[in-house]
Amino acid sequence: MRQVPIARNSNEHDDVAVSHSMYLSDIGNSTISQATSKPDTIYNGLIHHFITIPGRAAENILFSVLINRGNVVPGNSHFDTTRAHIEYRQAMAVDCPLDNAFRIGEHHPFKGNVDLQKLKAVLDSENNNVPMIVVTVTCNKTGGQPVSLDNMRRVRALAREYRIPVVFDSARFAENAWFIQKREPGYSHKTIEEIVWEMHQCADAMVMSAKKDCNGNIGGILAMRDEGWFRQASENVILFEGFTKYGGMTGRDMEALAIGLDEAMCSHYLDFRIGQVQRLGDKLTAAGIPVQQPVGGHAIVVDATAFLPLVPKDEYAAQVLAVELYLEAGVRGVEIGTLMNDRDPDTGHYRRAKAEFMRLAIPRRVYTNDQLDVVANALMSIYRRRSTIVRGFRILDETKRLRHFTVTLERAGDSVDAPVGAPGGDVL
Repeated sequence: MRQVPIARNSNEHDDVAVSHSMYLSDIGNSTISQATSKPDTIYNGLIHHFITIPGRAAENILFSVLINRGNVVPGNSHFDTTRAHIEYRQAMAVDCPLDNAFRIGEHHPFKGNVDLQKLKAVLDSENNNVPMIVVTVTCNKTGGQPVSLDNMRRVRALAREYRIPVVFDSARFAENAWFIQKREPGYSHKTIEEIVWEMHQCADAMVMSAKKDCNGNIGGILAMRDEGWFRQASENVILFEGFTKYGGMTGRDMEALAIGLDEAMCSHYLDFRIGQVQRLGDKLTAAGIPVQQPVGGHAIVVDATAFLPLVPKDEYAAQVLAVELYLEAGVRGVEIGTLMNDRDPDTGHYRRAKAEFMRLAIPRRVYTNDQLDVVANALMSIYRRRSTIVRGFRILDETKRLRHFTVTLERAGDSVDAPVGAPGGDVL
């Protein structure tokens, strides 16, 4: 932090308050250097980078450079803000997941992989209309499922054949590397840092939210190899975020980002963090609750259609389960299904999801296993009375994009005076 002289014309507490305020608002050269040098040492060759306040700002800046109206953007499974940023530019997001990615009972060590045949079909049919391929690591939409290094390399090779760049959403890069170390042949002897380095050899650019594997309160990173992209992106960073060296971030949050990048790759931390998620998943599975198998890195996803089979398919079973869980125990999950999918921007029709999942994303370094047992017990309680839950919700009001954040619902078949708002972020 840059030292700023403070006139001592008030009491010591005022001086401390002013000093703290300056720390929050002023970015010194040492802080900038520490935070902005980290991507150089972690993300292999992605030497041009920006810090942004949220991860979706990084998406917005990069996509403004690369995506044009009418483009088609394939990926393993686009999550909500990624899809919305693509469609905002009147382009089309196309998912290319494995066939069993959403089949919770079918085991595959890397359910986040891109289906290469589906990807090739998109590239063949769209010719020169694909500006980039997006690979989300881990794949959030399927419950934190990892992508193998072999799959990354094959995507990279196919992209090179068609002269198309590959963009990683690396929000959970360290968790993905942990799964590679544990599951992919030939990597058990490598460190997390070495695997992360190899992963990003396969990317031409990456975006990430620092609130995930960076363990930060706020922040995002955009990094790329191409200097031309960097120059174009610089204009939007300055226009919408802040100066290119800090993107509107405070000194405190810049330092937290730099430290978090290191701590995220600590193998002992990852063993505990992912192990805690696995423990919760194992407990739910033992109780007969239908959860995605194998359990992912940051979340448990419950198959709400299997959990609540009597709820009509058009009444948002995953949203019903999220509301029931909140009423049961004050635990907040999030729907990942047809409600999150929004309507087709061209036709206005619903886009039915491949699965109606209710996600429980587990905060890092927050809860004990005993506290997560409360979550498990609440779901078990709902599961025992699932035969009494026979109706869902209908929409009263929705936005054009990302409707699941602000949608207003009412119970289907009831004359409910007070509509039920959608639960917010999945925070216990």
